[in-house]
Amino acid sequence: MKNLKWLLLIGCIAFVLIIGSLSGLANAGRIEGGYEGLKKPIFNPPNYLFGPVWTVLYILMGISLYLVIKSPVSDLRTTALIIFGIQLLLNFVWTFLFFYFRMPGVAFAEILTLWIFIIWMIFAFFRISHAAAYFNIPYFLWVSFATVLNGFIWLLNK
Repeated sequence: MKNLKWLLLIGCIAFVLIIGSLSGLANAGRIEGGYEGLKKPIFNPPNYLFGPVWTVLYILMGISLYLVIKSPVSDLRTTALIIFGIQLLLNFVWTFLFFYFRMPGVAFAEILTLWIFIIWMIFAFFRISHAAAYFNIPYFLWVSFATVLNGFIWLLNK
């Protein structure tokens, strides 16, 4: 524990939380205004659940980012960090596609791409730190669920 670089850990968590919060804040009005009017499948979770779930997932992603960043510099680490950045950007963009632009079909294609990048990220992280990979399993599971949910919403509202 004495090797833990607290400032770096807090910075990694804050970075991911800020990115997630920015997309949430930018789309807050659209979530309340447009999302509530959509037809949704019976397994759609209540709106109040999304914020806490994403907060926990972003914290876990930040911890995993920290574990990879503190590993020795290598091509493998660089590749893993690039994949992390791409999946985080895809995560950010999905919110705009789905809520702001109200394009659930395009958002569905985009979240499938995000899902693939999450898998790729987990495998890349696993080669550096098993823990970093494991911290992203809940994220993978939630995005898997969100992908199914997005698909159903798209089909129900065509």
